Amino acid sequence: MSRYEHTETALIHGGISTDERTGAVNVPIYQTSTYQQDGLGKMRGYEYSRTGNPTREALEKLIAELEGGYAGFAFGSGMAAITAVLSLLQSGDRVLISSNVYGGTFRVLDKVFDHFGITYTIADTADLAKYESQITDDAKAVIIESPANPLMTVTDIAAVAEISHRHGLLVIVDNTFMTPYLQKPLALGADIVVHSATKYLGGHSDVVAGLAVVNSEELAQKLAFIQNSTGGVLGPFDSFLLIRGIKTLAVRMDRHVENAQKAAEYLKQHPAVKTVYYPGLPDAQGYAINRKQAKNGGVMISFELHEGYDINRFFESLQLIMLAESLGGVESLVCHPATMTHASIPAEIRKKVGITDGLIRLSTGIENIADILADLEQAIGKAAPNV
Repeated sequence: MSRYEHTETALIHGGISTDERTGAVNVPIYQTSTYQQDGLGKMRGYEYSRTGNPTREALEKLIAELEGGYAGFAFGSGMAAITAVLSLLQSGDRVLISSNVYGGTFRVLDKVFDHFGITYTIADTADLAKYESQITDDAKAVIIESPANPLMTVTDIAAVAEISHRHGLLVIVDNTFMTPYLQKPLALGADIVVHSATKYLGGHSDVVAGLAVVNSEELAQKLAFIQNSTGGVLGPFDSFLLIRGIKTLAVRMDRHVENAQKAAEYLKQHPAVKTVYYPGLPDAQGYAINRKQAKNGGVMISFELHEGYDINRFFESLQLIMLAESLGGVESLVCHPATMTHASIPAEIRKKVGITDGLIRLSTGIENIADILADLEQAIGKAAPNV
């Protein structure tokens, strides 16, 4: 648990936040691959930077404290973190995944882990009775995203954790969209939390990283072995950048969420918009559950324009908001899930779970909201039929 009552303070002072030897108020970048030993078996705490590095260790202790976990682990990307966590499973095991989940998570299960006899089932974790009915004897883990990418589907994490544990499943929650500032899955019963730290934790679109936090010593020992054995660790400079990004997470997220709420309300009332997916709207799926388990609706919005609107023209007409993969930076970004983030999911599965070809995903930045809305307005206008 955190030493600090308030997350805003823990973001800045959590983990190892200073250098004990020099008094530096920032942890130094220990840009080294190896460490001098004073004799055989006489190490000063470190031997090789794949196994341990002081800068990475400071980050790992920080994310563990922020998520309220036993131990944290830093990886070279969010997918490296997911891959390491899935490596806890064995041949013959089955994983349940939320019905709309990040395309990379689907791809690594569908195209990589299937080679090792690990299978998956797409489950409706938002419907508790249906979810429980989908648990089979070979199911050993469930991966939840809440809100899920890209339809912002909300899952009752505590309820799914209770059901899953009753059936002996490991509960893994991807907390990328909410961050520990807005939602703490371990406190809701999850066993492992993962992050694409590239997104809001880094916050500036300048680092690719992944994090995982576990809730027990047993899981910590297993994941530490996998991290060291497979070697997908985060480097010291990127660890430093991520620590720096996390320090401003609270102030950034407050602005992100303020803008997202206003953008969602604007889109909701816009005559050109057919559907808006945002957990912060009172009529959204899972609104009450999200309010119970998260601080607010978060930042991510997805929406669809009415038939006849040209989404290609919409994307091409944007001037401030950028069309790009990823999310969570200070700048506003849009993407087309069907051909970008979720292109690896077969079209028939995308259609079944509701990821349409007209779906647009918006990561609302921290620019002035008036400029964001003005850009949306002019781009929607140019995408109108017969324009």
